[in-house]
Amino acid sequence: MAYIKYVDPNDIPEEHRVNDTDHILRIHGVHSEIMRHHYTLYKELMYSKGPLTRIQREMIAVAISAINECHY
Repeated sequence: MAYIKYVDPNDIPEEHRVNDTDHILRIHGVHSEIMRHHYTLYKELMYSKGPLTRIQREMIAVAISAINECHY
């Protein structure tokens, strides 16, 4: 499992910050230009219409995070 330290939110330029209260995307602070793109993709995958419910999508995310031994 890779481990990358989170960047302090105050060290991320204002124009690259996202409304991520759970701090899952804060890992992208090391290359903050990518953070907004990843957040847009995340919102599309988790909240758009599709064959899976929101709960099913969250369950898949939790299962994959556990398999990958994510510390968040």
